[in-house]
Amino acid sequence: MRAILDVVMIALNLYWWIVIASALFSWLYAFGVVNPRNQVVSSIGRFLYQATEPPLRRIRAFMPNLGAIDISPIILLLGIILIQQVIIRYIYPNVF
Repeated sequence: MRAILDVVMIALNLYWWIVIASALFSWLYAFGVVNPRNQVVSSIGRFLYQATEPPLRRIRAFMPNLGAIDISPIILLLGIILIQQVIIRYIYPNVF
């Protein structure tokens, strides 16, 4: 059981970095730093968008409209932290 929890923690850590990379990539794309016509850049952007957009879309559905400010990645990262802390504090100690 502990091995399963370790895999879940690794997956959450990996997804944490994917969300951060997606936010950074969206800023780079918005400010014209990266070339969207480049095939490698385009495929990285498509992967990051497809990996993060489903949970971000659900979060945006419940948030008020803040205009150009999108805080849904921050809320998603806080949710990941919450899940990790629940695992560390409540589930790990009860698993032998």
